[in-house]
Amino acid sequence: MLRADGEGHGPHASAGTVVPDGGPGTGDRAGASHETADEGVALLNDLRAAIGRYVALPNEEALIAVTLWVAASHIQHALQHAPRLAVVGPTKGCGKSRVLDVLHETVSRPMMTVNTSPAVVFRIIGEDPPTLLVDEADTIFGPKAGDKEDLRGLLNAGHQRNRPAWRISGPEHKPTAFPTFAMAALAGIGDLPDTIMDRAVVLRMQKRKPGEKVAPFRSRHSVPELNALRDRLAAWLTPLRGVAHRLVPRMPVEDRAADTWEPLVIVADLAGGHWPAQARAACLAMTRTELVQDEQTTLKTRLLRDIRRAFEQHGDTEALRSQDLLAALIQDAEAPWAEYGTKGLNAYHLANLLRDFGISPANHRFENGRQAKAYARNQFLDAWARYCPDPAQSAPAAGEAVPARRAQGKPPAPPSGTLPIGPPGGPTGPRPTR
Repeated sequence: MLRADGEGHGPHASAGTVVPDGGPGTGDRAGASHETADEGVALLNDLRAAIGRYVALPNEEALIAVTLWVAASHIQHALQHAPRLAVVGPTKGCGKSRVLDVLHETVSRPMMTVNTSPAVVFRIIGEDPPTLLVDEADTIFGPKAGDKEDLRGLLNAGHQRNRPAWRISGPEHKPTAFPTFAMAALAGIGDLPDTIMDRAVVLRMQKRKPGEKVAPFRSRHSVPELNALRDRLAAWLTPLRGVAHRLVPRMPVEDRAADTWEPLVIVADLAGGHWPAQARAACLAMTRTELVQDEQTTLKTRLLRDIRRAFEQHGDTEALRSQDLLAALIQDAEAPWAEYGTKGLNAYHLANLLRDFGISPANHRFENGRQAKAYARNQFLDAWARYCPDPAQSAPAAGEAVPARRAQGKPPAPPSGTLPIGPPGGPTGPRPTR
């Protein structure tokens, strides 16, 4: 949640409180020397410039966030929360994998994986956790996840320290606690489940526009440059881990968002200069963007459920005329559609809301021989399965499964940012279409 007093913090006003080992106290930039602080400002500036050369990020706030996330990976031992970095885009070719390439050469102890075994990850994470870099993360979630449920649960639980996963292990079959705490960057097409996105700094990547250039990533030249920045980060931040552990920064957001962004703000406060103000401004801007995105996603998910109910009320007919579908949606007194826009949901609104799912009306010939604009039921099957699977749905027989009727209800509230962290194998949110 956003704080009412989130804006207007300057570099000095926003400096956090340091709690020394002996008792409470205050400090500016974690009490670091001017030489260390100046070093941090210059180093973060260099890192931001290097990342910006190789990756076309959506805006300046995203570039600031990635820079601070990379630096925060070098003080994982001092952190209470391990923020995820969700690198998502609507299609392939948006630069998601290139972001992971740059992260691999700059974060602390990178572990790159595309399709690893959950058992391997469980055993690699320990007291000195790696930074997990997961490409094609969209394959971990959804109906085809299969044996990746444990990995999904690990990614949920590992956001907070002291959330181990218990497994029966060894020849004596003893209950064993496996640490899960580790920072993780996940790149994939479409939004990741809500339980991941709610714990993540979200980069919404887009394809580069004509004329928008980035430097080519060449191992011979790029890797040594980025590795040198990584080594400088380690040399600067490793001696400050104890101070970082005690630093309680003033945050412009609250609840889960504050947990996720706090490590980034801690790094900014350790550096000082312009970084504390820029970090908090980026936090506010990107958190607000995700709140709007959550509201839109919630509304569209409600629309898919209500459309499924409309088809059920019409006997799961092959197609519904646009005007009949609109009438069914608007007549639901508990739904928001009668008050959508200025005069209620219309055909244009409906087509616009469904466009992201790849669903659009088309001419359809009905039994009476007349043609009309209509929505075919089979267009919705994939979106229903991904975004709003029916928990009451009966097991399929020889043919297609028949969805059970759902009770009408109020639209779900937007995420509050206070969802509990579930154990491995816990629930996930919907998976978008690829």
